[in-house]
Amino acid sequence: MKKPITKRDFVSLKSYTNAELAKLLDNAYRLKNAKNRITDDLKGKTIGLIFQKPSNRTRVSFEVGIHQLGGNCIYLGPEEINLGKRETTSDVAQTLSRYLDGIVARTFSHKDVVELAKFATVPVINGLTDLSHPCQAMADMLTIREHLGALKGIQLTYIGDGNNVCHSLMIISAKLGVNITIAYPKGYAPLDIVVKAAQELALETGTKITLTTNPIEAIKKANVIYADTWVSMGQEKEAKKRLKIFNDYQINKKMVAYADKNYVFMHCLPAHRGQEVTEEIIDGSHSVIFDQAENRLHAQKAILLYLLGKENIK
Repeated sequence: MKKPITKRDFVSLKSYTNAELAKLLDNAYRLKNAKNRITDDLKGKTIGLIFQKPSNRTRVSFEVGIHQLGGNCIYLGPEEINLGKRETTSDVAQTLSRYLDGIVARTFSHKDVVELAKFATVPVINGLTDLSHPCQAMADMLTIREHLGALKGIQLTYIGDGNNVCHSLMIISAKLGVNITIAYPKGYAPLDIVVKAAQELALETGTKITLTTNPIEAIKKANVIYADTWVSMGQEKEAKKRLKIFNDYQINKKMVAYADKNYVFMHCLPAHRGQEVTEEIIDGSHSVIFDQAENRLHAQKAILLYLLGKENIK
């Protein structure tokens, strides 16, 4: 079966234009503020959720979002589908395409999502991989815009591991004009290939991208301070080593004193209070972490509608 000409995936932010991303955010904002969030836009549509790792926000936000749009979803955990092991990823993609109208995949390896998208004849959405987390980045930008009123020219400072969340933040910031500084311990920088891609995109928008190992310098005059866990899923064996190395990168009262006085604090969750951030910061008046978590729902609904032919949101 040939892929439909109109088939589109949401695997990488790089494959979307700046204007497309901005429009998706506009649609997400309208969806969030709609008088009635229940529609029939996805009536008769069924979305498969292939999850190779546990999830709270990603699974619940997609399931609720699909339900609010009038669609149905099927959860497929590692017991049902073990990509590339029980059967090939290409076979899974082609088989599920005969049953489903779309696929959301949360995997360990980015290549699994890429392969799903290659062989599926229905849209594939990246729900998280070891390389990127584009849905989270969309929710993050929606949150920043809501709280600070704009994106272009905002100073976002991410402090911690150069991981998948960091990667997607760099790409979307470069596309939407958010100046971003990444502070990380030596040896934990974001991947060179992602840094290079973000720098190239930044040239088009005039965005400033800064990398440093000095968290104090990074946080100076920051409008947004962003933290993530120091030990991600699958890195448990490195926990003791990482906690020691990242100790000077904790977001605490002393550190945020260097930021803009009206800064907002963000964290994609799950968080470990007392490690990457202290309780007084994450649970304080500057924290917007639960707005951020809620916005996963609205950003992903906008993506679902765009990919499944419901771009014109009323």
